[in-house]
Amino acid sequence: MSKDNADIGPESTAARVALWRALHATIDPPPHVLDDTIGLQLLAPSPNWPQRGDMDPTFTRPFRASIVARARFIEDLVIDRAAQGQTQYVILGAGLDSFAQRHPGLASQMTVFEVDQPAPQQWKRRRLTELGLGTPDWLRFVAVDFEAGDSWRHALTAAGFDAGKPAVVVSTGVSMYLTDEANRAALREVAALARGSVLAMTFLLPLELADPDVRSALEMAARGASASGTPFISFFTPAQMLALAKEAGFSNAHHVSADELTQRYFTGRTDGLRPPGNAEELLIATV
Repeated sequence: MSKDNADIGPESTAARVALWRALHATIDPPPHVLDDTIGLQLLAPSPNWPQRGDMDPTFTRPFRASIVARARFIEDLVIDRAAQGQTQYVILGAGLDSFAQRHPGLASQMTVFEVDQPAPQQWKRRRLTELGLGTPDWLRFVAVDFEAGDSWRHALTAAGFDAGKPAVVVSTGVSMYLTDEANRAALREVAALARGSVLAMTFLLPLELADPDVRSALEMAARGASASGTPFISFFTPAQMLALAKEAGFSNAHHVSADELTQRYFTGRTDGLRPPGNAEELLIATV
């Protein structure tokens, strides 16, 4: 591992997601939808990180609610599938995901494959070691240079993935950066996995459909993404995403809306915390 690569931290979007998760655990009243400060520990930002503009409690409320809701839904799905005997969990674009650190008992009964770009992944491995969290054998880091066109399926196999067994595959916060054809290709690759495999994938709805109270913030995020060279490219309605999943070969697919997540995880809250409607939502598709 070169020192230069090991010192290249996560992408800014991954860091922001991790800090929003930590913000939920530290400023929102319990019960917490997700109790996750691992990413905060990995990043070790300056003490005034909560005062950053993109951490403003009011501005970020709907977005951090969406982030923790989708993460909790996916983790509940993994727990359910593990109870059914599935033992392979693949996280595409893993970033600062902390499932392995927060659920070591369950994760150690599985093989968790974290797929990500080489340099940020090396940084994460170094930080896990420095914090004493370790990198056990059941946690497999799968370095894939997506920009160079590397195949994550081939890299998974090289890391010990058993193509004959079903897997839970997760892709969050990725589809909007991919072309329509790249999204279609990704769906086809997962649909070709062993029968019983399941994909949990987020997608961004057309911005004009978003709840009015978050639409301007999403438009601002889109402009910022474009200015930084990583523009939002793909937007899908739920009907379009379900059609793509069917076309890719999944036997069953359904859309998980913000309303469903609200009913599941935010019922009874009086602090206004809830994910925005018609923004980033979930596709669950079964092979």
